[in-house]
This record gives sequence, structure tokens and C-alpha cells, in this order.
Amino acid sequence: MTDAGFTHLDSSGAARMVDVTAKDITVRTATATGRVLVSAEVVALLRGAGVPKGDAIAVARIAGIQAAKRTPDLVPLCHPIAIHGVTVDLEVLDDQVGIEAVVRTADRTGVEMEALTCVAVAGLALIDMVKAVDPGATITDVRVEEKTGGKTGLWRRDGVT
Repeated sequence: MTDAGFTHLDSSGAARMVDVTAKDITVRTATATGRVLVSAEVVALLRGAGVPKGDAIAVARIAGIQAAKRTPDLVPLCHPIAIHGVTVDLEVLDDQVGIEAVVRTADRTGVEMEALTCVAVAGLALIDMVKAVDPGATITDVRVEEKTGGKTGLWRRDGVT
């Protein structure tokens, strides 16, 4: 670790992948959330006949699962780890679609980046499915809500551990 406390920098300040071989394998989870702000027309279509391209919610869910598994290909310093479970829930609300992802593993490093990537890509896939109806659809508030496992144990956004 450097003096500034950044584990992904070596002593000269160059980026590096952290060596996790000495860490214990533990069950780890991460929950991330986000929102896609959409028009009333999109909400009506999602609640009714569906958008012209097809089942937008199913496509977003599958895209999120794939993204969680491919995170090390997208985020350069993420470790390739075994993903043991991914749950992606999308909820159509009055002016948005809420997205929640829970990613699980038993490995040497956490799955926060996988959960965030899952939510972000699910949101991108949803936008791709609805953009003809609502070109202003917006992804927002992508964040980690909770993580468990590893040396630090439980962390929650609200500060309760």
C-alpha cells in the first residue's frame, strides 16, 4: 500500500493489480442499486403491452447478469473471480425503473464492482430497449448499498454494521 493508502498503486505511483493470494476465501456479497428515469409513456408500455423491441425488463436482467460475470474485462484492475450467484430485480415505478443487483461469491476479494457493473449495464440495456420511445431516458444513482464478507465484514450505506 502506498503512503496515500491506495492499494492499486505501487511505490512509484503506477497502477497495479493487488495480489490477493494471501487473503482468506470467504463468502462475500454485494448489493448495488440504480435507477433509470423514463417517461410516462415508457412506464405505460412496460406495465402494459411492452416496448416495440420486446421484453425490455428480461433483456435488462440478462444483460446485468452477463455484465457481472464480465466485470474484469471492463474494469482493468478487477480480479477475475468465480461468481456464484447474481440476482437482478427491476421494478417499474411511476417515473423510473429501479434496479437492484445482489452478487455472491466465495473468493479472496469482494464483488462490489461486479454488482455496480451489473446495475449499470442492466440500465444501459433498458435504455437501449426504450430509446426509440424515450431518447431522454437517464441512468442515475448507481451505488453500493451493502457488502458482506472478507476482513471488513458487513458494511451498509446507512452506516449500520
